[in-house]
Amino acid sequence: MELFKHFLQYYKPYKTVFFLDLLCASIISIVDLAFPLILNFCTDNLFMQSHSKILSTLGILAIALLALYLLRSVCRYYVSAQGHIMGANMEKDMRKDLFDQYQRLSFSYYDRHNTGVMMSRVVSDLFDISEFAHHGPENLFISLVKIFGSFIILYIIYWPLALLLSIVTFIMLVFSYRQNKSMQKVFMDNRRKIGDVNARLQDSLSGIRVVQSFTNEDLEKEKFAQSNDAFLASKKSNYYVMGTYHSTNNFFQGLLYITVIIGGGYFIATSDLSPITLATFALYINIFIAPIEVLIEFTEMFQKGLSGFKRFEEVMKEVPDIQDKEGARDLHDVKGDICFDHVSFSYNQDENVLNDVNLTIPAGKKVALVGPSGSGKTTLCSLVSRFYDVKGGKITLDGVDIREYKVKSLRQCIGLVQQDVYLFTGTIEENIAYGKLNATHEEIVEAAKKANIHDFIMSLPEGYDTFVGERGTRLSGGQKQRISIARVFLKDPKILILDEATSALDNESERIIQKSLEELSKNRTCITIAHRLSTIRNSNEIVVLDSNGLHERGTHEELMELNGTYARYYQLQFEGLH
Repeated sequence: MELFKHFLQYYKPYKTVFFLDLLCASIISIVDLAFPLILNFCTDNLFMQSHSKILSTLGILAIALLALYLLRSVCRYYVSAQGHIMGANMEKDMRKDLFDQYQRLSFSYYDRHNTGVMMSRVVSDLFDISEFAHHGPENLFISLVKIFGSFIILYIIYWPLALLLSIVTFIMLVFSYRQNKSMQKVFMDNRRKIGDVNARLQDSLSGIRVVQSFTNEDLEKEKFAQSNDAFLASKKSNYYVMGTYHSTNNFFQGLLYITVIIGGGYFIATSDLSPITLATFALYINIFIAPIEVLIEFTEMFQKGLSGFKRFEEVMKEVPDIQDKEGARDLHDVKGDICFDHVSFSYNQDENVLNDVNLTIPAGKKVALVGPSGSGKTTLCSLVSRFYDVKGGKITLDGVDIREYKVKSLRQCIGLVQQDVYLFTGTIEENIAYGKLNATHEEIVEAAKKANIHDFIMSLPEGYDTFVGERGTRLSGGQKQRISIARVFLKDPKILILDEATSALDNESERIIQKSLEELSKNRTCITIAHRLSTIRNSNEIVVLDSNGLHERGTHEELMELNGTYARYYQLQFEGLH
């Protein structure tokens, strides 16, 4: 019921259209139900009159029937056009809600779920939901009006024969109810399997350069074929169930006709049923069976829509790990003093990545984090931005626990430059402007100049309007990195996090970008994660992390004099080259 109530919420903005849709559906049903009665009146009464009486009445009858079927056509147009538009609007609303929820969800959710599966929920699931949202209530309403209307009229015409039909219909409904449970399982499995196909496709296409560089196209074809075959097997199960469902219901429809003919013949022979009454009865059987076929199709649509909405609800019920606490405040006049106070953290229930970390970074100072992969350097920085929350201890900014601040306000004062640069599909100007959405062109140009990318941009035929391609594929690694730096210049944060920003670049690109980063880090609290130790020699403090937490700390000179882990790293990178 809770699922059903949430689904009904999406009808609220369109309730006028919805009720007009049902009104039109009622008129269509009433017109269809009226025709056999009109025909019965004509054969039993009108056509038994004199020729002149028939001819004088036919004109009035023709005009009345024409008006009736014109009204039916207008109603059918409304149902087909406005009803579908209502379904499309509901699909748009659900897609917006789902996308908004994806934007709210924390990094931990994305760690657990595949992008292709999430895309499947946004596209294919919601399409089936919208089809059901429009056709479901309309088809159900029309069918029920016709079925109950037909039954009432059939009982009025000749109740003994109608009673026999009721028994056959009841058995048919019991069978349909049982089959529905099997169909629900199959359709949910279909959803999961098509999600797997989308996930495999997204994974393979996103990594196409790696695939082709290793000439592993055959492996990717094989992996995709496995997902594709699994989906086919699920679809086959679906069609077997649907085949059984449709064929058995078709058999029951045949039983209804048999009941009319055999039962009607028996009552004509033994009772007061006339052949003309039986003919009228047979007309109503056709009106009665047509909505049953619609209901059978509705069942398939209902199961598809229900399974899609259940998957939609799974995401909508997901509670983001990172939320503003009650009474959270905006962050103003940031100085940039950061303190890690006995901080511990683990992903899920795994072993702690960070254990009892204590570290103070004064405002405006530059601290570098060094250590082997998996020692928690990136995790430590992710905690500052509240991409994850600490499991123990606290992190303070300007003496206040960062959980006391609104998440958006906190992240607005932090700039992040990563090794893996993400550029959005669009122009260079649009990508730089991502750092400040209301920035003027002059501000964007100034940020590009500070990032040492302006001259390159101006050398392009379309300048700042140059299309970067998907994920910036038309640009080199160094060019993409400088655009990302320009983006941060435009944001102008008080805290800067550099996550191995130059480790994937050649020496020339690193030299240019290092100059940009030095400019960017002026008068900001700066945390740098680096494997290339040449880039952090001038840091105010270098912190060496290992699996046990903070292992060494000090300036470059102090750590070299200590002759510990940092000194060994440094010698391996530089002195070992000679």
